[in-house]
Amino acid sequence: MQLGINSEFLYPLVGDVKLMYSMRAFGSYPECSGRYRKQLARKAEERDVVANPEKVQQTASTENGDNRVAVLLMGYGEVESYEDFANYNQQALNLLTAKFAPVPTWTYPPLAKLLALFDFHEWSHQHDNFISPHNEIFEKQRAGIEEQLKETWGSRVEVFKAYNFCAPYLPNQVLAQIKEQGFDQLLIYPLLVVDSIFTSGIAVEQVNKALVELADDNEHWLKGTRYIPSFYNQPSYIDLMAQMVEEKISAELAEAHLPSQTGIVLMNHGCPHKAKGFTSGITESEALYESVREKLINKYPLISVGWLNHDTPLIEWTQPHAELAAKNLIELGATAVVMMPIGFATENHETILDVDHIIERVKRQNPQVNFVRVPCVNDHPEFLKMAADWASSQVEALLSEDAVAVNPQLAATSHHRHHDHGNGHHHHH
Repeated sequence: MQLGINSEFLYPLVGDVKLMYSMRAFGSYPECSGRYRKQLARKAEERDVVANPEKVQQTASTENGDNRVAVLLMGYGEVESYEDFANYNQQALNLLTAKFAPVPTWTYPPLAKLLALFDFHEWSHQHDNFISPHNEIFEKQRAGIEEQLKETWGSRVEVFKAYNFCAPYLPNQVLAQIKEQGFDQLLIYPLLVVDSIFTSGIAVEQVNKALVELADDNEHWLKGTRYIPSFYNQPSYIDLMAQMVEEKISAELAEAHLPSQTGIVLMNHGCPHKAKGFTSGITESEALYESVREKLINKYPLISVGWLNHDTPLIEWTQPHAELAAKNLIELGATAVVMMPIGFATENHETILDVDHIIERVKRQNPQVNFVRVPCVNDHPEFLKMAADWASSQVEALLSEDAVAVNPQLAATSHHRHHDHGNGHHHHH
């Protein structure tokens, strides 16, 4: 059977695809016993304490007969249990890699399992059983946004979270819960900075697939939907990015480094240049970079975009990658470099481990340069407030619109009528 790609490329592709779009997971191996299991149990207890607000997601108020809005807050999610990583990898391969990489789909299941070996070695052996904080932070974001929305809308709105790749919060699982609780209005809200096929695109894809599965025979349970694709061009978000950079410089670098010698790498998620005709996110990411740069450039002249790419064969990625960007700023005289992730709203493996690797490699060649890493916006109070404000206008629109009863059967009927019309009429010229 032909792979569809040269076999000499397969092994490096396997080694690099594991990095694509945060395929951060762990495998179930004998080495996972003993000290690791105890550590994982302690972390699970700590997460359970923090994650108690998730139980809010299990109930919804039915104290009145008004329409109610379910806000579906969506993110990638990160695997926390070693046992779940193969499923995570296969979901990512199906939804992400298939959009741009020439890898035949029949290879996905074995490839997902093979990636386990790489992931286990890297995260367990090299990084002391690293567990991503992404999901814990995302729950704080969900709870914070919901708290803000309830101040305005009370019990008429609930915020649910869904992860693209992580059960039990897959979109179809969460939407089934939303339907069961009697919600009839839905706001689809990917909490991802840039609009592309790899972010909000796959979110809508998963939601639409789930809505087909959950549709009733004669009348759809949803009476209204709204959508927030991204927020890369929101002035409040752009201002906060610049503010966080300046606060970091003021706190850690200003006393020892001149502004003209303080380099700033504004990091976006890397994008492949070709995505089978889909929106790749390059234009949107560049617009975000230029907007933040404009806020800082008059005081800090050494600024570069830095793309967090995944070096895969056959794929052309955005440039300069973050490591090259830092090196270029040092060549221009930077004595300190700020690494700021503007294209990520939630801390994850890439913004922690990948950036730390970049800093380590560059410092090895430039030990005199001081590096600081700014965290993602995470649960910053200003971010939670603005994120809720963006949602609030859409909630208002849903609650003020007249409900529309959609009968899925009519789509099939309309299709058959159109088909019959085409076959039953002949045009003579």
